[in-house]
Amino acid sequence: MINGKTVLAIIPARGGSKGVPRKNIREVCGKPLIAWTVEVAQKSVYIDRLILSTEDDEIASVGRAYGCEVPFMRPKELAHDHTPGIDPVLHVLEIFDSYDYVVLLQPTSPFRNVSDIDGSIEKCLQSNAKSCVAMTLSDKTPYWMYFLDGNSRMKPVLRTEQTITRRQDAPNAYVINGAIYVAECRWLKSHQSFLSDETVAYIMPKERSLDIDSEIDFFIMEHVLKNRNKINW
Repeated sequence: MINGKTVLAIIPARGGSKGVPRKNIREVCGKPLIAWTVEVAQKSVYIDRLILSTEDDEIASVGRAYGCEVPFMRPKELAHDHTPGIDPVLHVLEIFDSYDYVVLLQPTSPFRNVSDIDGSIEKCLQSNAKSCVAMTLSDKTPYWMYFLDGNSRMKPVLRTEQTITRRQDAPNAYVINGAIYVAECRWLKSHQSFLSDETVAYIMPKERSLDIDSEIDFFIMEHVLKNRNKINW
């Protein structure tokens, strides 16, 4: 609870990952991937209830083993490849409709820490915003990005009067890192998206913004965890 407002946290984890099969329960340094998110969420001083949304019995069992509540199984129709990410969240809010704020914590962001979670919640309320999304500084400037037409000709994503040739001259650009989404529940149910013109950003450093989506990402995660004492973490 924060400022008298109740907070529900949701970890969404379906079983049908295509890029890396069964990635949500793949073991990394002695723990399944999902456990890294469960354990850090349990340390939050603001989260009143933490639940796992999954259609997969094995994922549900792993979640429970690490102390995460699984009050129901997600309907199969909300666990397809094409299912919008917001739909499982709205499904949970239909069942648990008494909370003021909801926090979405994807298990593919294992390096976020509790200060990131609680900081995002604080940022949302202190900014009097309807939603807050975690972002990180992009290592590629959109001023150097291009679309390609049918003849492989380059068309700039951003058109400017003056060509920017040095990265130092380009304004900072930020990307959503997928780690944390916070929103006021009633607003989210009516807006059906965490993103709006009024959404505020919570900035996370690059080293805590890894998004697990491929075998290379798992390799990076394991390498970092095994060498934390050697890395300026």
